[in-house]
Amino acid sequence: MIHSKRTQLVLCTSLLILTLLTSACSPSTDSVIEPTSPLPTEEIVSTQSIPQTATQEPMPEQISFIDGYEREVSIPKPAQRVVSIAPSSTEILFAVGAGSQVVGRDELSDYPSEAIEVDSIGTTYGELNVEAIVALEPDLVLAAMITSPEHVQALEDLGIVVFVLPNPMGMNELYDVLEMTGKLTDHETESEDLVDELEIRVETVLKALAGAEPVPVFYEVDGTDPNAPWTTGPGTFQDVLISLAGGENIASDIEGWGQLSLEEIIARDPAVIVFSEGPWYTTTPESIAERPGWGEIRAVVNGDVYGIDTYWIDRPGPRYVDALEALAKLLHPELFE
Repeated sequence: MIHSKRTQLVLCTSLLILTLLTSACSPSTDSVIEPTSPLPTEEIVSTQSIPQTATQEPMPEQISFIDGYEREVSIPKPAQRVVSIAPSSTEILFAVGAGSQVVGRDELSDYPSEAIEVDSIGTTYGELNVEAIVALEPDLVLAAMITSPEHVQALEDLGIVVFVLPNPMGMNELYDVLEMTGKLTDHETESEDLVDELEIRVETVLKALAGAEPVPVFYEVDGTDPNAPWTTGPGTFQDVLISLAGGENIASDIEGWGQLSLEEIIARDPAVIVFSEGPWYTTTPESIAERPGWGEIRAVVNGDVYGIDTYWIDRPGPRYVDALEALAKLLHPELFE
């Protein structure tokens, strides 16, 4: 019996030891308890592993365009102090909203009326008053194709940036010049709005003229010599305007600016004569009718001789659209009643 009890004791002891060993090797119930909230693993990793660096502002890109003299001209940022040395450039600057940035102008820049209040640097014909321009401390001088290369070079030799606005040869080129000026002066939105407005006006004219028969036109730039007055042909904006307005330029064989003899004008017999009208012009419909030989021309016989503002038709700028509207009404009055 004692042996039997000892055997039972040993067996019980062995079972107890086995149970304890099994418990020690089993995973604890605490290790499978899910945490009540996720650990901030990502935050810890991003803070410790990614170095913090200062944010750098991107460098502004310089503004670059090819100007009317086919030069690449660049400025580091939009110009805030501009001197205009051409009336057309002054007009365009004010038209795109940059009038307050114009600190100097040539003496012939008279439009808009606010331009007259800007300091004048004098004439741009003959010797240029470079000293007056330098004194105004411009970061841009805006010129036009009437500006001589010598004047441009004289200013650039002094470290002044000069941009020569191209002469537009069509409406799209005019729009490009306006938007270009807007970008040069930080008035991109205003220039785009202006272009949108002009496009609508031009489209209105073209729709009214759709299908109209072209009217033969003689455009007189200068009639100082009535036997061979100056006119314009292909390669000028005046020729483009005549065509857009529903006209047919009788000087279509003249490239650019040139003269037509009285005999040629009589032979081509224009239905309408249009002449430049301005402060230094003395031409009137009556004076044309009184010229020897001109009474034979159809336009004179029918009284279709008209003056048009020289600043509209001869000065590159947004008022070209004014000239287009006026010409269209002169050539096709029945379509604009």
